Amino acid sequence: MTATFPILYWPRKTTTDAEYQLARKVINNETGAMPTVVTGDLDIETILSEHSDAQIYYPVFCESTGWWGELLGGDAVVTNKLIISPECQLMVIESGKNAKSSGKNQLLAAEIYPTSGFFKKMNSGIATVADMLATDAGTILALFSGKNQNQFINILESTGNSYLGCIGRY
Repeated sequence: MTATFPILYWPRKTTTDAEYQLARKVINNETGAMPTVVTGDLDIETILSEHSDAQIYYPVFCESTGWWGELLGGDAVVTNKLIISPECQLMVIESGKNAKSSGKNQLLAAEIYPTSGFFKKMNSGIATVADMLATDAGTILALFSGKNQNQFINILESTGNSYLGCIGRY
């Protein structure tokens, strides 16, 4: 059990939602405290500046896309992942100042051109795609899970793509 201030962000209706109830139970078991629940707009930066010991539990559902975008360039990082169900996992987000980076799986963001050359060089031994968003410019903003950041960056650069940063590890 850790001495934290757990916060569960839940963008769906909470009444009669079995995943919501299970998420609260898992967080309580993990931290020893029932989480504060946020159902409206979530301002990660403000929460972490006001509560330095906060852990935000952010649900990523099967159809979730782009959830990680607001973490780019900020001080918040993913520090753990808890699987709630086949349709939902909770990403644990903390202030980068307090985060303990112990996981081997890194969440790496990149802007890529969807070419066969990139996909031929990138293989699952380097990184796997966790999320992709198309842009109006014809590129894709993508989140990858990988173990070797340097190898990932080398593949990106050798194929003319851009590394945006690491948003955490678990």
